[in-house]
Amino acid sequence: MAFLREVERWPAPRDQALARVPFYAGARISEVVALDVEDVRMSRRIGELRLYGKGAKVRTVPLKPQLRMALATWIEARASWVGADGPALFLNRAGRRLSATGASEIITAITAPARFEDPATAHVLRHTFGTSLVRGGAGLVTVAELLGHSRVETVRIYSKPTQADKVKALEHLTVDE
Repeated sequence: MAFLREVERWPAPRDQALARVPFYAGARISEVVALDVEDVRMSRRIGELRLYGKGAKVRTVPLKPQLRMALATWIEARASWVGADGPALFLNRAGRRLSATGASEIITAITAPARFEDPATAHVLRHTFGTSLVRGGAGLVTVAELLGHSRVETVRIYSKPTQADKVKALEHLTVDE
């Protein structure tokens, strides 16, 4: 996927980890910048991310290995940053918590060389997360929980059928020969 290729090319571990969170954890940009180091729980093989969503709801999302490795690399590099003694996971150059605007600008900068038709925003990456799960066969209840939606109906947008889905559905019709 072009987005992931651009993330791999980007030299900064912070930015690589930041861009992967909406894509692999379905996080909103506000949830990404609200993360503290202690919200990332990892062992050698597994991990989870604790996200603080709308309405002060807390959810945990298992970490895909690609996100776990990126976060581990960033957390190691973060130790040498100004502000590393604070709780914020993603820091700006002044050592303070990265803002939503700053995080959005990083994602835009990473994907600019690909010249996508539509910009790859955190919201688009979150939408890709939800759509990929639904198309991969995950149940709507599970996807709703992972995205932090309290209503399953809200997740229906991620399950809109493609033209290929519609054609395949028609294969189930009985044909009188």
